[in-house]
Amino acid sequence: MKNINKLKHEILNLLKEDLEFRYAVAGLIGLEEILKRLDKYGEILIKHTEEIIKLREDFKELREEQIKLREDFNRMFKAFDNRMNRIERTLEKLTLDIEDEAKEVIEGRLSKMGFDIKLERLELPDLELNLYGTNGNLCVIGEATVRLGLKEVEKLVKAVDKLIKERPDLLRPKKILALYTSLATEVALKEAEKEGIWVLKATKDLTKPPEA
Repeated sequence: MKNINKLKHEILNLLKEDLEFRYAVAGLIGLEEILKRLDKYGEILIKHTEEIIKLREDFKELREEQIKLREDFNRMFKAFDNRMNRIERTLEKLTLDIEDEAKEVIEGRLSKMGFDIKLERLELPDLELNLYGTNGNLCVIGEATVRLGLKEVEKLVKAVDKLIKERPDLLRPKKILALYTSLATEVALKEAEKEGIWVLKATKDLTKPPEA
């Protein structure tokens, strides 16, 4: 114990009297502090590095999930697009089928009434009608649709008004407005009746037919 106390006393004297010794001790103490801080910063750096690695792994997982979602979306969109194309082709076929049916039925019905007329499509730059024909002083203007609603009735009325204003040469003194359908709403039939439009289907008239 005496030796330790003596050593302490000598060190204290050296610190008081020997400037070089004092700087050496201070340097050692500072170095130790620096080493402690470096250890602390090293721990922090290791912790942050681990977090960065984890974030990269999480980002990689998110990226992989994003790629998978995009692939799933592309497959769904392709399936939806294929289905829509099939629906469009089916509707187009139905439209063409009912147009052909309408021409045949209306021509036959008009023939029985004494009107000999051939129906075709009328295609103008800003107007299309799938039922149109003339013979002498008579013209037939119409549309064929699977389901007849108010919109289709109004469309035909507007088409006729347009022809009157812009293409009177395509009209005749006697006009028959016709709408051929498989199914018609009550609202559409009432409006067609009011406008004097002949609505019919393959089996019967849905509004008053034209007079012979």
